[in-house]
Amino acid sequence: MLKAMEVHFAPDVEKKLNDLAAQSGRGTDEVLQDALAGYFDDLVETRDMLNSRYDDLKSGTVKPIDGKEAFARLKAKTEAQRNRSE
Repeated sequence: MLKAMEVHFAPDVEKKLNDLAAQSGRGTDEVLQDALAGYFDDLVETRDMLNSRYDDLKSGTVKPIDGKEAFARLKAKTEAQRNRSE
């Protein structure tokens, strides 16, 4: 048996929910349940990925890099992509 829960939304979010429910022909409760289920799945996947990365760092499998170095690598990669596109 499902337990009822009251949730309050900002007017713009409530409008989006109502519009989506109307467009899909489903109730707002169904739309919310699907959205939350997807969110929770993504959250679990993200948590698992972060735990795996932490384990890799802790074990020494992966070496951390400095934030400035990471930014420089990303910038260089972006520039290389732009140059190939021209």
